Amino acid sequence: MQNNYDDILVVHLGGLGDICLAESVFLSLCRHFGNRLAGLGNRRFLDLFSMHFTKTFGVESRHWLYLFSEKMSGPDWRRIAFIGKDRRGNIRRRWRSYSREELIFIDMYPEGSFPDPEKPLGSALEEKIYIEEYQLRQLKAFGIEPAQAAVIPKKGSRVILYPEKSFTKGKWAPENFIALKELLAADGVDAVLMKPPDLDLPGISVAIQDLAEVKEFFGPGGIFVSNDSGMAHFAGACGLATVTVFADFDPAIWHSRGLNISLQLNVDDVSMETVGNMIRNALKKQGR
Repeated sequence: MQNNYDDILVVHLGGLGDICLAESVFLSLCRHFGNRLAGLGNRRFLDLFSMHFTKTFGVESRHWLYLFSEKMSGPDWRRIAFIGKDRRGNIRRRWRSYSREELIFIDMYPEGSFPDPEKPLGSALEEKIYIEEYQLRQLKAFGIEPAQAAVIPKKGSRVILYPEKSFTKGKWAPENFIALKELLAADGVDAVLMKPPDLDLPGISVAIQDLAEVKEFFGPGGIFVSNDSGMAHFAGACGLATVTVFADFDPAIWHSRGLNISLQLNVDDVSMETVGNMIRNALKKQGR
């Protein structure tokens, strides 16, 4: 089906953390193809990196049903770049008919990088490789020069603590974040609790749901302390130093971009005193 599209459709259906880890791919595609990228996925997340796209679309729109239905057809694109998982190749086979030039497929993460309860973290991998690097390596097969998106550190004296409701036993409990705030405040550290949408916190906390406002809140910089989460990846991409507690995923593969410290439950000492000392040392290195 012919039409007037001459854009590169970049499809990424992942969550906030996945989108943050893919920014370098967006940058590489933008430099290779010029100002021709149209992003398709969760628009709230893609718009955080709007500098790499001429336009973005939300995949929930009925307009995009043709990509996922065998009974529908739709417009073609100059080229489709898909960043995701497609173990059986079904998506690629269907979408090739809508890509006038060779479809670009970037496997989002290596097999074995997700936790297996029967095996140690990352043990199924032949090579432990950071997700950003894993994705960038694949671009060369399509003649695209990989470019790493820079994360500019935003030094600040604030410590932002982001507790989450524990849906698994592995999470560092919200009570620990509350106690850590009190511990840091006693030392004169400017510590603030950032409230997730699904968790009520005692006392004063900052509640922000709009991601554009979160980005603005991150603007003055500082240190972001949380469990492994999409918000941790967003904080890292915004230039904050991150201290992240991991439970089920290997931090060598999944850590945040930028300046980061990763701790593993049941491996590292994740006591409040240890985490508090790490934060104080990080503040000293920032000259605070």
